[in-house]
Amino acid sequence: MASNPSFDITSPVDFQEVDNALNQARKEVAQRYDFKGAVAEIDLSATDKTLTLVADSEFKLAALWEIVQTRLVRRGVPTKNFKLEDSEAAAGGTVRRVMPIQEGIPIEAAREIVKFIKDNKLKKVQASIQGDQVRVSAASKDDLQEAIRILRGHDFGVALQFGNYR
Repeated sequence: MASNPSFDITSPVDFQEVDNALNQARKEVAQRYDFKGAVAEIDLSATDKTLTLVADSEFKLAALWEIVQTRLVRRGVPTKNFKLEDSEAAAGGTVRRVMPIQEGIPIEAAREIVKFIKDNKLKKVQASIQGDQVRVSAASKDDLQEAIRILRGHDFGVALQFGNYR
């Protein structure tokens, strides 16, 4: 007999899609009138998992992030995984913002997910942390679907993706 039905909760980031979105954002910045002659740089470090934005002022930095965010959403990349940090002064009177990209579920969020499932008192639903993902299992598939429904309704600070449903 097969084991209990289960699914995995993950939070992946497709860096190829991020790169494509950033290339589109760079093209849009090059075409925009309000960025003509201004410093506007978008750099992705896939090894460090960071996105760096550089602009002339806080206002231009906010506009640059808005453009990047729009392109990421259009490419289907969750923007929740980009942790917004404070901007800092950079060379030449510019402003820089380095944003870490969260890939996988951090341990604090995983613990919060497990606690959330237990607090909702779903019948015979167990959740266990396995590295950077959470595995949820139950006696019936209906209980698992109910768990997915309540998890989608709560914000854990990262984009959740449900997969490996069996």
